[in-house]
Amino acid sequence: MTRFPPGASPASAPRPESTRAIVESLGIDPREAPRILARVIGLGLRYRGRFVFAILASVGASFFSLVSPKLLGHAVDQADHLLRQHGGDDHAAMRALVGTAGLVLLSSVLRGLLQMVSGFQSETIGQCVGRDLRLAFFEKLQRLGFGYHDHVHSGDLITRGMLDLEGVRGFLENGLQRLISLSLLLVIGCTMLFTLDPLMAMLTLSFVPFVAWRAGRMGLRLRLAWTRLQERLSVLTRVMEENLQGVRVVRAFASKPFELEKFDVAGDDALALANDRIAIRSGSMATINAAYYLAMLAVLWVGGHRVSAGALTVGQLTQFLAFMTVLQLPVRQVGMIMNSSSRAISSGKRLFEVLDLELGIRDRPHARPLDVREGVLRFHQVGFRYAPDGPDVLEDIDFTVGPGETLGIVGHSGSGKSTIAQLIPRFYDVTSGRITIDGQDIRTVTLESLRGAACLVPQDVFLFDDSVRDNVAYADPDAEDHAVFDATATAQMHDHVLSLPLGYGAPVGERGIGLSGGQRQRLSIARAMVPDPAVVVFDDATSAVDAATEHRLRHALRAATSRQATIIISHRLGSLMHADEIIVLDRGRIVERGGHAALLARDGYYAALYRLQSDAQPPSGRQDNKEKVSA
Repeated sequence: MTRFPPGASPASAPRPESTRAIVESLGIDPREAPRILARVIGLGLRYRGRFVFAILASVGASFFSLVSPKLLGHAVDQADHLLRQHGGDDHAAMRALVGTAGLVLLSSVLRGLLQMVSGFQSETIGQCVGRDLRLAFFEKLQRLGFGYHDHVHSGDLITRGMLDLEGVRGFLENGLQRLISLSLLLVIGCTMLFTLDPLMAMLTLSFVPFVAWRAGRMGLRLRLAWTRLQERLSVLTRVMEENLQGVRVVRAFASKPFELEKFDVAGDDALALANDRIAIRSGSMATINAAYYLAMLAVLWVGGHRVSAGALTVGQLTQFLAFMTVLQLPVRQVGMIMNSSSRAISSGKRLFEVLDLELGIRDRPHARPLDVREGVLRFHQVGFRYAPDGPDVLEDIDFTVGPGETLGIVGHSGSGKSTIAQLIPRFYDVTSGRITIDGQDIRTVTLESLRGAACLVPQDVFLFDDSVRDNVAYADPDAEDHAVFDATATAQMHDHVLSLPLGYGAPVGERGIGLSGGQRQRLSIARAMVPDPAVVVFDDATSAVDAATEHRLRHALRAATSRQATIIISHRLGSLMHADEIIVLDRGRIVERGGHAALLARDGYYAALYRLQSDAQPPSGRQDNKEKVSA
């Protein structure tokens, strides 16, 4: 489990003081931000019709936003002209103002409708991209080899597939739309204002360079904050997931206070980083707003003097001030834009790291389905190591198992027994040598056909939170009822299932919690029997089954696998005595091989282990159903 002392965690360690030091400590490259954002936007461009529609609606909304200042300026000048022309008669001026008010109202309605269309299209694009990313991420996890999953915590993958994915999707929903709207307002507004009065236009937009600089700095700091926060949330998810999976261990050792404190520490770290992010955004937005209001004050001050000097009309000054009022909301949204884009960059990087991984185990080009003719499994001087520079786990493993034959494998823990089991369905690729089925190298056939022909029954059983039938028929959901019943009968579970209130429709609970360890193992064996594979590997698959039931199960399996190549890995020699050949592993090498009687006559490792287990049996001759003896 993830453990760190109370009050201490990676997040609570002393943090680098400078932004550059933080960037270096987290391995962040500021130059990769445009590439990640471009890739996120590219995901949205898959829906070109909606994307173009959203942009056109934003252009229209921006145009009508700028129509209002133009109308207001024109109305003020018109009213002033009418008052001067008619000697103070305000009726004509009032009619002009009412007409302008109607046009402003109409433009505001049209602007609102177009903003609604743009927002709807943007959110739809975000939801569609979110669905695409969820499917792509889940599909990638299904294809990544065990070598990757062995070194990555599932809590981190859950965080990436949910919280990080939401960060990417949220930018397409809100951040991109706001960014486009602000950019359009500035571009169109600059064009209109500079044609009116260049000096006043420069004053009106004088705050923009400062906002750009401040927003860029805020974006980098927010990205750092989001990166740290996402990592903390991964830890938080990891702690919760481990606690839920190990809840019985926690209760058994009365460790609830420790677990609560550990979760509090992780939660406090996440809260502190979230508060840092809020402080960064709030502080930056305060200075941005101050720059905006200073620019407005300058426009009012200089504009007033220019009106007094006759260089500018009152209506034109009104137009400049109204334009700044229109910019007020987008400027306030700069913080949201930077927050959304910073989160999209940090989340997108974490998400794309998984999506861009090269598959270690995959179909080779021009791979063909496995052609099972007899079902002969052969190991040809197989060697294996888990890491290129790691120690050899297997060396010169050579054996053959034909249809109807049974190979037993025994050895102490860590001798390589389970590694052999996982090489057969190609969960890992051999380092040297080769594995063949009917003469076909398993690396040259499709994974789907290989894993349909070679089935592994592991010791660590996983059952889905579904019915008994659906768990047994998992490899073939369309299997006939009689096939499911026969497989369950072979596994010595049929009678027990029928005794359940709902029979084969009874739920087994999360991870099969409603069943005992031995019952879960027998359901796992039944699940392997349904698809009728050519090669079956039992990796200590009866370790939790009592001796009497195992004896009946062994006889039933011998009949059920009469046409299959069978490998049995077990610490109990009683499970291997009937095997046609038994190989004994030690440090990844075969040190003894032969039948049960021949190995006893050799008086080596196997014979010593047999005597040890024979002496360990209770006087009644019954072996404890939980006991496993190994050298």
